[in-house]
Amino acid sequence: MTDAQASHPSPAAGKPAPVSLLAVQARVAEVYQNRCASAARTYLDAVGAAGRDWLDASRPLTPMEAWRDAATYWSDFGQRTLLFWDTLRQRGNNWLEHEEAGKPPLLAFDYEIVADARTFARPVNYALVRIEAPPGIRTDPDRRAYVIIDPRAGHGPGIGGFKADSEVGVALRAGHPVYVVIFFPEPVSGQTLADVARAEAEFLRIVGTRHRTRGKPVVVGNCQGGWAAMLVGALDPDCAGPIVVNGAPMSYWAGNDAENPMRYAGGMLGGSWTASLASDLGGGTFDGAYLVENFEYLNPANTYFGKSYNLFAKIDTEPERYLEFERWWGGYFLMNREEIRWIVDNLFVGNKLAGGGAEWSAGHAFDLRAIRSPIILFASLGDNITPPQQAFNWVADVYPTTEELKANGQVIVGLMHRSIGHLGIFVSAGVARKEHAQIIDLLEYIEHLPPGLYGMQVEEQRTNGAARYDVVLTEHRVEDLQRLQKYARKDEIPFSAVEKVSELNASLYETFVHPILGALVPPESGRLARAFHPLRVRRWAISDLNPWLAPLEGWAALARAHRAERDEAGPSAAAERLLAAETTAAWDLYRQVRDAAVENLFYTVYAPMSVLAPEEAPAPAKPAGRDGAFVREALARIAEGGFTEAAVRAALLAARLGTHERRLSTFKRMRELVGHDVGLLDLPAGEASHVVRLQACIVEQEPERALETLPRLVPGAGERRRLLGLLERLMGHIDLEPEQRALMPEFRRLLAPEPPPGTASAALAASRATRRPPGRGKPQRAHR
Repeated sequence: MTDAQASHPSPAAGKPAPVSLLAVQARVAEVYQNRCASAARTYLDAVGAAGRDWLDASRPLTPMEAWRDAATYWSDFGQRTLLFWDTLRQRGNNWLEHEEAGKPPLLAFDYEIVADARTFARPVNYALVRIEAPPGIRTDPDRRAYVIIDPRAGHGPGIGGFKADSEVGVALRAGHPVYVVIFFPEPVSGQTLADVARAEAEFLRIVGTRHRTRGKPVVVGNCQGGWAAMLVGALDPDCAGPIVVNGAPMSYWAGNDAENPMRYAGGMLGGSWTASLASDLGGGTFDGAYLVENFEYLNPANTYFGKSYNLFAKIDTEPERYLEFERWWGGYFLMNREEIRWIVDNLFVGNKLAGGGAEWSAGHAFDLRAIRSPIILFASLGDNITPPQQAFNWVADVYPTTEELKANGQVIVGLMHRSIGHLGIFVSAGVARKEHAQIIDLLEYIEHLPPGLYGMQVEEQRTNGAARYDVVLTEHRVEDLQRLQKYARKDEIPFSAVEKVSELNASLYETFVHPILGALVPPESGRLARAFHPLRVRRWAISDLNPWLAPLEGWAALARAHRAERDEAGPSAAAERLLAAETTAAWDLYRQVRDAAVENLFYTVYAPMSVLAPEEAPAPAKPAGRDGAFVREALARIAEGGFTEAAVRAALLAARLGTHERRLSTFKRMRELVGHDVGLLDLPAGEASHVVRLQACIVEQEPERALETLPRLVPGAGERRRLLGLLERLMGHIDLEPEQRALMPEFRRLLAPEPPPGTASAALAASRATRRPPGRGKPQRAHR
């Protein structure tokens, strides 16, 4: 994105200032040249570093040493070559076996099918399975159930439970019942994304019926399973508990220049018509292998060299891990034409979900503001498929201000990893043991948070080699999300032109091309075309189906039995590493120049369109602040409630005057001290969360009245003494800010057996002037 495009204010900022098209194009060309120069420097630096490493590893050899090094290296090289191709043969055999078995979910756990949506009134190719705990692990049916939705983005289900240390594994070890939403390779004819969302909502109701004790099930959505979980929460808010969204693209136009090339794909292809073309050529079915190709396109160095070389270089230790992953990576699942069109039109190109324009039926759109459960967002700065901007920007689209977020009673928690890649968010054992385990540990606390936007940070402490974690939540403002952007989201303006071009091209395609192709290409031709897709050919062609590979298994067995050792520090091995590094650097240079060219072409074409396009009338503003239904309900009940409501309100009145940092360890200590005395832990989770949300809204909107009406919630002298005792107990274990200490005498005076009528909160009013903005307060620490 260029500074010229950045000079456009966002649509919310008012009318765009006039911009010279010539200046826009000149700046686009300048940025392209800078990108290419940067790519060349990166390539030269990588090659130079590899050369220096090779020189450092080189040493003079005698003729005998040189002969020995060459002999052992080339013996090892030949054996590695045989073992490498034999591993690819095994990959092909595994692929054939998986296809013949019907491509079952690749879960590392046993499971039973609880509900098959192919039998529903509106059938879809989905099912709900219950995970059986492995030996040594016991789950409690009375604990909160977890439902994990894996992405249907070309691959099959199972990524959330791919190994023991996974989202499924950590939830089982925490004692929770776990369910997984799986899907079958072939879609049901005529199924739509709305039908899928209805089926998943029914799955949640089934799980909720089986585990009633602690409330609605927790929903975990991975990648595109994340927006699927959000669709369910918006379509049927009463069936979903907390929603955990991992690496899910919710705001498709977002990203950074030079980092996220996938967001330009829709514009470069002319919109959604290509997905319709692929479906028509497939006999009305869209092949998920095309989506996998898009992922592999992002990193050609890894796709065409790095992954294979890593296997070749570590052939004695890598095959098991490689074959396990390839079994999942090579399982290509299908969608029907209606599903992929809805996804591309509404999400990839249209970006309509956050704006409330993604319709599940005519005139009825998914409204993310309808979600009442807490939402946890997990993204990574190292993810080039779903960058943090795509994971978080929708929050600012749905709730333009912090006040609107709080007025809607919503809790949103964001967790950012510093470096892990896209797949690592779901399959990394380290991420499962750290981030996912802490999310599970945190969920009960999150349900007791007042509405707002929070940043989550996992702190790690090591004692005698053992890791111990604590979670810190820091309140932020929605407006702080702009810090994720290079250009305050002004680089998203040209994408609206892409949407219009896509609509035009799709209309032309549906009018003139689809009727012909739809009649000419039967389903049988589609199946044949899928069999010869390059991603499939590379698997079945290197398998036991190929008679030319018949001797390979025996040769490989002989090589394993007589493995030659090589000198890793020798010049031949060093030369191999040099060549590998140079090859990787060359592929990276190609990728950077290619992405720069694509980005340059995108803004060259669509930036002028966005400048010349007429402005659209702004959408009507949604109710916010005191006009919202939730705020009206809360203020109408300001004098209603009992001891639990009074204790929660008193805690929130004190909390708003102190730091905006909250610790999980502090919450656990408070729960040990007064948890059941307050009464929240004795309520179903949904009811407890509603109590906190209502009281938080009252305190946020009318803090003085909230304090003045506090005695009306506990009219009895015994209840007042009990509440004061509870507050005094907490004060002895938590550090307080001066403003909070000034509030305690007010509590004592108001909760006296006969409180003075009309008592005003002078301390509270005085403290409002010194209240710290979110994220800038002194950290609140629990006494250890």
